[in-house]
Amino acid sequence: MNVHFIAIGGAAMHNLAIALHNKGYRVTGSDDTIFNPSKSRLEAKGLLPENFGWFPEKITSDLDAIVLGMHAKADNPELLKAQEMDLKIYSYPEFLYEQSKYKTRVVIGGSHGKTTITSMILHVMHYHGRDVDYMVGAQLEGFDVMVKLTDDNDFIVLEGDEYLSSPIDRRPKFHLYQPNIALLSGIAWDHINVFPTFENYVEQFKIFVDSITNGGSISYNIEDDAVKTLVEASENAIRKFPYETPEYTVDDGETLLETPEGTMPIEIFGKHNLNNLSGAKWICQHMGIDEDDFYESISTFKGASKRLEKIAEGEHSVAYKDFAHSPSKVKATTNAVKEQYKNRTIVACLELHTYSSLNAEFLKEYKGALDAADVAVVFYSPHAVEIKKLEAVTHEQIAMAFERDDLIIYTNPTDFKNYLFTQDFNNKALLLMSSGDYGGLDFEALKAVIE
Repeated sequence: MNVHFIAIGGAAMHNLAIALHNKGYRVTGSDDTIFNPSKSRLEAKGLLPENFGWFPEKITSDLDAIVLGMHAKADNPELLKAQEMDLKIYSYPEFLYEQSKYKTRVVIGGSHGKTTITSMILHVMHYHGRDVDYMVGAQLEGFDVMVKLTDDNDFIVLEGDEYLSSPIDRRPKFHLYQPNIALLSGIAWDHINVFPTFENYVEQFKIFVDSITNGGSISYNIEDDAVKTLVEASENAIRKFPYETPEYTVDDGETLLETPEGTMPIEIFGKHNLNNLSGAKWICQHMGIDEDDFYESISTFKGASKRLEKIAEGEHSVAYKDFAHSPSKVKATTNAVKEQYKNRTIVACLELHTYSSLNAEFLKEYKGALDAADVAVVFYSPHAVEIKKLEAVTHEQIAMAFERDDLIIYTNPTDFKNYLFTQDFNNKALLLMSSGDYGGLDFEALKAVIE
């Protein structure tokens, strides 16, 4: 099968391209710019385009499929040529469905936690030698790729993203998978550039629940009011399995999970992650893993990349990096670190980087998000605000939004770096939360300060 990727360099797109190449497909692609790690990973497989840019001559009649990425625009020259030739054009999720329509599709949805839950499930399956197809949004220990597709595996585990499918398909990705087994972890308003109201955002999850195949099932977080209300009101002919945070204790920086066989130490921590673990257990049981085997394997799970990832540790200091950027996730992550390190000073640094977080109207959603931190720092780049064509955000607006009189705010990357590198981290826990890089923060150099 010959497949061409328009915007092959995206985080999701390049992983799908590599998965198809590994499956034996002939894969080509284009993009106007590609950064690492996508660039080096494509190059290693011989899939990196010779030249950057869009080349309509690459669109030929011998192509069986075009996969269109979100980075491309609706007037992309290659897309226009493909439309003119009436070739089959797929969005990323459409193509994944096409590859998995005869498999049992397990889809993990939610505003937060979906990457971690998907990662937990894959870790458990890998631990017990159960081979499954998958698509996950983070690099996992023991896994070479983030997308795997075969002709033989019965199950495919998909991280169900609610963002748009492609420039010409404005449906959320997770509407297209038609899961047999689903999970919904939480609903907290996000992507306000696409879903301007909370009601509109919630509606996307209703459609997701209604898209579950008849006779299928959904495991859902009963502690999230929006999830509970939505799932229990659904008239779809599916089985419903509520889950909640399991009992656990924290003893001198170690989290102990209560199991039927007694307490068990685990690598991950925080109520949010323990709630994720409970959801993952349900899904693994639906996939044929018994409870004892689940506990045995989950005890060795260290987390997904950039999800409460420990990046440095000294005798009396520790630093974590987390992808958290939405208000609910920032709050959950900060609370988790405070609970784990009760006797240390928690220094929580949040970069406002996404479209939503830099929107003056949305900022108020961050009220209380950093309250658990002993020292709270917010960094944002005015240049990022300009790029996203948003109105300028002021220090005063940010301070009012978080409702902390002692909030430290930086807009200059150099000033923020100087602040970090001059800190005494003795008896402190540093938490860095962002989907960006704080204007080019050198994490390796920072590790030396912590350790």
